[in-house]
Amino acid sequence: MSNLQKKTDVILIGAGVMSATLGSLLKELVPEWDIKVFEKLGSPGEESSNEWNNAGTGHAALCELNYTNEKADGSIDIDKAVKVNEQFQLSRQFWSFLVNKKMIRNPKDFIMPIPHMSLVQGERNVEFLKKRFEALSNNPLFQGMEYTENPEKLKEWVPLIMEGRTSNEPIAATKIDSGTDVNFGALTRLLFDHLKSKNVEVNYKHIVKDIKRNRDGLWELKIQNLDSGKTEYHTAKFVFIGGGGGSLPLLQKTGIPESKHIGGFPVSGLFMVCKNPEVVAQHHAKVYGKAKVGAPPMSVPHLDTRFIDNKKALLFGPFAGFTPKFLKTGSNFDLISSVKPNNILTMLAAGVKELSLTKYLIQQVLLSNEKRMEELRDFIPNAKTEDWEMVVAGQRVQVIKDTEAGRGTLQFGTEVVSSTDGSVAALLGASPGASTAVHVMLEVLEKCFPGQMKGWEPKIKEMIPSYGVSLVKNPELFKELHTSTAKSLELIEEEPVLVHTLDEKTNNGNL
Repeated sequence: MSNLQKKTDVILIGAGVMSATLGSLLKELVPEWDIKVFEKLGSPGEESSNEWNNAGTGHAALCELNYTNEKADGSIDIDKAVKVNEQFQLSRQFWSFLVNKKMIRNPKDFIMPIPHMSLVQGERNVEFLKKRFEALSNNPLFQGMEYTENPEKLKEWVPLIMEGRTSNEPIAATKIDSGTDVNFGALTRLLFDHLKSKNVEVNYKHIVKDIKRNRDGLWELKIQNLDSGKTEYHTAKFVFIGGGGGSLPLLQKTGIPESKHIGGFPVSGLFMVCKNPEVVAQHHAKVYGKAKVGAPPMSVPHLDTRFIDNKKALLFGPFAGFTPKFLKTGSNFDLISSVKPNNILTMLAAGVKELSLTKYLIQQVLLSNEKRMEELRDFIPNAKTEDWEMVVAGQRVQVIKDTEAGRGTLQFGTEVVSSTDGSVAALLGASPGASTAVHVMLEVLEKCFPGQMKGWEPKIKEMIPSYGVSLVKNPELFKELHTSTAKSLELIEEEPVLVHTLDEKTNNGNL
């Protein structure tokens, strides 16, 4: 076995946006380290990072109502929204650094500007949205947000949603133009192209079968080459498990104490997609509504403009589904085989607690296509069945763990689990995920390389200027960085506006 063992400094499991981000950060901080990547599929960004497997919202809490809860006294808690927004700013800064250094050539290949909107109906929801707007618009991170209850204004903002609307219910929306649509699949592929140019060895069609600790403290990975069928053994000082839904079973194989009492609950998603150019042309925004009572936070209905392969499309959803697989390309035995003696009570407690979620998922699975069209028509009254097709989105595995709130608590969000000595780390969970990849990978570095962080800090601040600084408390810095990243990422287009003004003057306003 030993003669087949290949030593390296860092092994990244999974070729998604998380491994791509961590690899890119490490290559800047310690270019001399050897990094190897192992991916089960044939190319990067094929599971959760793929552009058809997520909504592509640059999650900055500009429109997602589940990040701003109403407190018992009726006031709006914006803490989570501020936190998510600050985390997204770190991603923007790092992507901007990569573009400025020509490591990514064309930002339009992965990021486009698009207004982010929240839209609600009914008196109570309108009142909530107004209070949310008032709470957020006083915050420097959310400046530029507009609010309206005026149907005429809404027709300007979202003609497709307003056309044919007969309900007399009050309706309101907020809009902010600094939102983005991010093609995380394209971004992942660009980052892996960059990593390969930096001599990172990327192995596709290689599946990690086992992970164990050797006596010398190194981690040994048993890896099968899916093309040849051969088994290889690789050792590393540091292993990152970034395999999306597949991370939990691999984390369990490490046997580290931190992997105990953690379970995973898989939730699949479906989106309805419209590619009819006439319909697509009538909508230019990401519009988020409110989740139904009893629905989980990741099921907030939204109608999104997407830019995929330089083509514009509309996505509506997500509709939740259930399969026991932890990945789209996983096995039907994933869920059952993840139940271990150390987490069975955690899993059972979650089952009892989450009966409403289970009921919701069953209802969603049983929805007919016509029922889904009815939900779409809540957003687009004139939607025609023939314009929309169903796409199966990525598989999400929500973390279940014992917390202060009790045993078997379902977590919504992403979570880094690492060993005490920092030699292995895994990323579990889902949304806002990819949008906050840079923040999450900085957390991995802080947890796993505490001794090196002081020495790395100047370089980190060169890549991510607001690292370690609160942007809310430094509004001038936020403004400066938001403007500079928008410029680097080509999210502001100054020239067309100037040309338009000149045209007006030239034609004396008769356009």
